[in-house]
Amino acid sequence: MNETRRRVLAALADGPVSGPELADELGVSRAAVWKHVEAIRGAGFGVESGDDGYRLTAVPEYGGLAIAHGLDAPYEIEYHDSLGSTNDSARELADEGASDVVVVADEQTGGRGRLDREWAAPPGGVYASILTRPTVPPSQVPLATLAAAVAVTRAAREAGVDARIKWPNDVLAPVDDVAGDGPEYRKLAGILTEMEGEADRVSWLVVGIGVNANVAAGDLPPTATSLREQLGEGVDRQVFLQRVLEAYNELGTDPDTVLPAWREHALTLGQRVRVETPSGEVVGEAVDVASPGALLVETDDGVVRVSAGDCEHLRPVDAS
Repeated sequence: MNETRRRVLAALADGPVSGPELADELGVSRAAVWKHVEAIRGAGFGVESGDDGYRLTAVPEYGGLAIAHGLDAPYEIEYHDSLGSTNDSARELADEGASDVVVVADEQTGGRGRLDREWAAPPGGVYASILTRPTVPPSQVPLATLAAAVAVTRAAREAGVDARIKWPNDVLAPVDDVAGDGPEYRKLAGILTEMEGEADRVSWLVVGIGVNANVAAGDLPPTATSLREQLGEGVDRQVFLQRVLEAYNELGTDPDTVLPAWREHALTLGQRVRVETPSGEVVGEAVDVASPGALLVETDDGVVRVSAGDCEHLRPVDAS
């Protein structure tokens, strides 16, 4: 996004401000200011022009400029109405040398999750891929995945949803307790992390986030839920995504920051779990998470450290 346009928008929000004042402040011509104002209007913002200058009167529900407006995180926003995959687009930008860009789409036609599973991504969700170039070794990348799950969970809880994290990065929310044996948790969001690098450094990192935000229940698989279904009404996707990006940026990849935050919202810890790993099945109580994101499972043969696998919750350990 054009940084000058972003600054013009910020000035309009603090307005009224005249065209000549904006031109002097930004070091551009008055004609350039007018073009930026028209582009802002074209993006769906309401801008009034009076004797005292320009004033911002309305902000669109969603879109690149809307998400960037007021965002307290150092990311550029690239918005699309529809994409095959925001992760694929972010990877293309990485190959071109870009960094600190968030690719956002209103819908994805080729979304995918972990293990190349299909991810339903109809219009109304929050689909974003964060491209960065962190100065960390590849071994630390799982912490970014955990941080993204925490960021989504915090935003969901701020919106009023009792979101929790299933190891390593699925964000779940409870639905009605029909069977009488406790709430059933269904998938609210997923994270897909991809990277390129060498043994000692990451070249680029893409963290894809898919959240069932304002998606109707009929458009979701039976194992999923949405913010709309949870709350009975839609959420402000602009604000929601801003909170996610700000929390993710704040958390970073410091294990002393990320791991306690992950534990705070973990649904998996204290559960009896079955984890399918490349080397076999691990069954026991999930007791902790260790850097850079391994699940510690207490089994009959002692504590097993699981770095990767498909985790299934069996039942709480203290259940009768």
